Amino acid sequence: MISDKAYIDPKAKLGKNVTVMPFAYIEGDVEIGDDCVIYPFTSIMNGTRMGKNNKVHQGSVISAIPQDFKYHGGNTLTIIGDNNIIRENVTIARSSVEAPDSATRIADNNFFMEGVHICHDVHVGYDNVIGYGCKIAGKVVIEDDVILSTNVVVNANARIGRDAMVGANAFVTKDVPPYIIAINNPIEYAGANTHTMERLGKDEKVIAHIANAYRLVFNGQNDILDVCRQIEQQIPDGKEIRNIVKFLRDSEVGLITKM
Repeated sequence: MISDKAYIDPKAKLGKNVTVMPFAYIEGDVEIGDDCVIYPFTSIMNGTRMGKNNKVHQGSVISAIPQDFKYHGGNTLTIIGDNNIIRENVTIARSSVEAPDSATRIADNNFFMEGVHICHDVHVGYDNVIGYGCKIAGKVVIEDDVILSTNVVVNANARIGRDAMVGANAFVTKDVPPYIIAINNPIEYAGANTHTMERLGKDEKVIAHIANAYRLVFNGQNDILDVCRQIEQQIPDGKEIRNIVKFLRDSEVGLITKM
């Protein structure tokens, strides 16, 4: 159902069984996949490439012009996958530089709660929950199965590793490694995220190995590269341990600290 009270540029490409409710606004350089629902008073701006079965609720703006002084126009993009729920008053900005690999990217099965702001060139992975009022600055990376609680602020260029949880009102200025809980302001490491890992079916031994790896990370006095060598020497190998080591070695802004 497409309401005759919505504005849809004739150049926009809409898939099968798309619902567009009254007073929605859709610009021309837009592609919306099958079975999406666009609620009233939603703006879908140029550069949107949206997959299937997404729901975009009232007052949201998708592919907004980036709030970045480096942006001087151009055909920049917001690429959204499938099965995302974008609740009321969410803003997702498109990338700020026109380049082949440049885009704001949202993968599949994410839930963005009311009032979330996703800035330019952010990459969000799969199956994340981004809580009420979270503000995500430019070029942030959020991996998979992450939970951000209410009013989390993530500074530019920070990364949040997979299966991590960040507590309410935290201000993330450095990388949050995978499989952990981070809380407070200034943000601090608060232990392995056992609950999420159990929910995702990780073995008890794997969870124990992850906890032991982070004892080396946060209880020692060595730099990141030395800690990575210690983890590889002392902790049994596994996919999760390799993920931790790679995340640590790739860090450019440093890690959060321990409580």
